[in-house]
Amino acid sequence: MDELAIADRRSLRRKLSFWRWTAAAILVLGGFALIAFSGWTEVSERAREHVARVTVSGVIQDDRELVERLERIADNKSAKALIVTISSPGGTTYGGEVLYKAIRKVAAKKPVVSDVRTLAASAGYMIALAGDRIVAGETSITGSIGVIFQYPQVKQLMDKVGVSLESIKSRPLKAEPSPFHPPSPEARAMIQTMIDDSYNWFVDLVAERRKLPRPEALALADGRIFTGRQALQGKLVDTIGGDDEIRAFLADRKVSKDLPVVDWEAPGGSFPFGLSTVVSNWLKLLGYDAFPAMNGLEKIGGDKLFLDGLVSVWQVDAQ
Repeated sequence: MDELAIADRRSLRRKLSFWRWTAAAILVLGGFALIAFSGWTEVSERAREHVARVTVSGVIQDDRELVERLERIADNKSAKALIVTISSPGGTTYGGEVLYKAIRKVAAKKPVVSDVRTLAASAGYMIALAGDRIVAGETSITGSIGVIFQYPQVKQLMDKVGVSLESIKSRPLKAEPSPFHPPSPEARAMIQTMIDDSYNWFVDLVAERRKLPRPEALALADGRIFTGRQALQGKLVDTIGGDDEIRAFLADRKVSKDLPVVDWEAPGGSFPFGLSTVVSNWLKLLGYDAFPAMNGLEKIGGDKLFLDGLVSVWQVDAQ
């Protein structure tokens, strides 16, 4: 074999060795990435003694995943306490009711603190009531105790474009109220009865959880919002503060301040082993954030544009 062939073979071997080592390095890095993003680290954190924390943010709806997460926290012996961080204007009354009851089930087994952040109003405050202790900032917004039912009225618009809708009903109150004609006195009375019933349930909840006489709770439940300081004066929250006050309360309940706080977050998606998180991060590295229009995809399956049913939500009046 001549010297040229020998040199070519050595060159080929060096190239093969380079790519073999490169492939091995990629596999090792990929393994570390899977461990980091797959949730295995999270599982190990939850296996140690810790303080669990969940976040309730945005519009509150019937969130089954969060309820199941709270059930797992209740059953996890390593989770010695729960912090519920709330930043929400509220949402459906039923959604607030379900989460309230789920948090109370946790509180039956371990201490629970409600951490009122920027905004915890209406159904957001309803959820805060589930905590054994409510901590708020001095300028946090809370309150807005009440129930509302809203629907659009498009009859005038239909009259302008010359469109009408006829309906034949089994009984007068079927499909009432309707956006296609003004409500009858009977329809208004029906909806008002529903609102009053849910409202009274909410007021009773405030009176029970805050240990207030019902007339006093009723006086606070006129729909107004409060700053944290005002809420403290009205006995709607227990203390002004933040992390230090939360840990101090938990310490009084025999939960060590040395325990780490572990966020129990919603799963990243349907891919196994947290691969959706890995994919998401790779997409961002590849320039995903450079296409703002694609960010809308993250909202698919998220908050609905309209809330159905009775609503406990604080919103600025557009009138």
